[in-house]
Amino acid sequence: MQDPNLAPPEADPEDDPEPAGADGASVSARFGRWRLRVMVVLILTLAAVTLWATNHWLTTRFTENTRARADVRSALYSGNVVSELQRTSVVPLLLARDPALMSALEGQEYSTVSARLITAQKEIGASAILLLDSSGRTVGTTLRTNLGQSFVNEPFFVDAMRMRDTTFSVTRNAGSGFAFAYSRAVVGEGGRSLGVIVVGSDLNRLERSWAGISDAVAVTDSEGKIILSTEPRWRNLTLPEALAVRSAPSAIERAFQVTADWTSSPADAYIRGKAVMQTETRVPFRGWRMITFTTYESVRQRVNAILALEIMGFAIVLAGAFYLFSRRALGWSEQYMRESADLRALNARLTREIAERERMARELRVAEQTVQQASKLAVLGEMSAGVSHELNQPLAAMKTYLAGARLLLQRGRSEEALSSFQRIDDLIERMTAITRQLKSFARKGGEAFEAFDMRDAISAALTLVEPQLRARRVKVTRTVPRGSVMVRCDRMRLEQVIINLLTNAIDATRQTPNPTVDMIVSSGSHAVLSVRDNGPGIADLEKLFEPFFTTKKPGEGTGLGLAISSDIVTDFGGRLTAHNAEDGPGAIFEVQLPLHAPRLQRTAAQGERKAAMLRAAE
Repeated sequence: MQDPNLAPPEADPEDDPEPAGADGASVSARFGRWRLRVMVVLILTLAAVTLWATNHWLTTRFTENTRARADVRSALYSGNVVSELQRTSVVPLLLARDPALMSALEGQEYSTVSARLITAQKEIGASAILLLDSSGRTVGTTLRTNLGQSFVNEPFFVDAMRMRDTTFSVTRNAGSGFAFAYSRAVVGEGGRSLGVIVVGSDLNRLERSWAGISDAVAVTDSEGKIILSTEPRWRNLTLPEALAVRSAPSAIERAFQVTADWTSSPADAYIRGKAVMQTETRVPFRGWRMITFTTYESVRQRVNAILALEIMGFAIVLAGAFYLFSRRALGWSEQYMRESADLRALNARLTREIAERERMARELRVAEQTVQQASKLAVLGEMSAGVSHELNQPLAAMKTYLAGARLLLQRGRSEEALSSFQRIDDLIERMTAITRQLKSFARKGGEAFEAFDMRDAISAALTLVEPQLRARRVKVTRTVPRGSVMVRCDRMRLEQVIINLLTNAIDATRQTPNPTVDMIVSSGSHAVLSVRDNGPGIADLEKLFEPFFTTKKPGEGTGLGLAISSDIVTDFGGRLTAHNAEDGPGAIFEVQLPLHAPRLQRTAAQGERKAAMLRAAE
């Protein structure tokens, strides 16, 4: 008789659905269930670790990318501000010399002044233009409400009358905004101040364009006061005071709708308890600074998209594991099928979310391309005047060569005529290269730089101006060292500078009996090119490199040649200077450029690498 204490325990029907007689199958089923559970736990653990690491790494990386894009946008906005100010700064100088305005102030006849100012405003795009007499009363304006109003105590009138130079002022409007204006005294005969011309800079237009983005933008002056902002409540406040404003500004309110405090990176600032990224950029004008606040919306979207892909991948792996083990027991099949259906629904929902995020990314790329195109068109507009000036010289040379070739063909000297045609072809290539600069303006600053001998550039420039030298019978002496003088810059633009200096020297010796031009090249710490003429010299050296300043007769020059040449040499890291000769008549222009020393550059780079290796070893 069997001892009841030794009887086997009853099988749990939930743990073992197999028949009691199939002990081996029951053990195998229990082992399979435990193995499934262990595998599921391992997959979930791996998924959790992977998602956490991915979220941390991608959040840090995308935050850095967002900050970099915010820096780029800040630099773009800062450049727009400086460009608008520079564009307006030259207008008072031009209007202060307008004979019609000067005669109106002298004769106190102001009937046509306002119409003339309105025409000038439409041409230059200024916000407002005012003409004040010597007592500060408005005698001409583009705003009818200001006519007759007195501004005798305003900074733009007081500073202009005192300094007699172009001054900049910021004044508070009747509302909550600011007005930015350049002013200059109108000086009549005998140095008597007749009045003041005031030109308003339309920075509020930039402010309105910034309001259409999700970033909040503020510009502070040297005292820390906010003078431009997409948020009207921030103006005339310091940055801490602006951040303490309780009422939600429009742009920040829109941005906060998708902002959360999930980010692991420390926030730069908090507005109404929300984390934002703060970017500060220096505006190269009177100590101004630009501050932008960017939300973390794009970072979260991109991280979520990648995390969704990883979750989908782990979900597929998990679904596969369930499918494989479902075949071991019919009792698990329904559970696996339900979980698979749920996973498929989740995958479909994630796929729709990913497609939506991809659509938003495409729209963002289109918007960025539109902004880039607008920036290129703005730069093309700035370059158009300089390019038209540079094309006049090759056209004049081509005309001379064509006349010479016609004479040579009439005399039967075809070979020499072919040489003239070859030079015309070279000039056409040069004009093509100049116009190509409009299409490749983004490479300005060094992408087309190359190392070459400065003597070759001088020879090419002399070849282009040779017809003018022959026509004027100008004697040119060239003194260059025997060895090469290597510089690194854009050769074509350097030739343009040399041609400008040569043509100016030829024009300066127009009334000289025996015109001569001396070209001297020397090399020491820098490569120096000196161009000297025996003309009457330069009367006004201070305004020589200002745009539109010229001593030539109307129609003979635009006053842009030396200004463009100075900008080109500055881009090369050099300097263009001018002074009158001390030992005789004439003017001397000097072009200083850094010498190209590849060995020294390689030695310095090697030294920096060795120092970095030593620091890493320490």
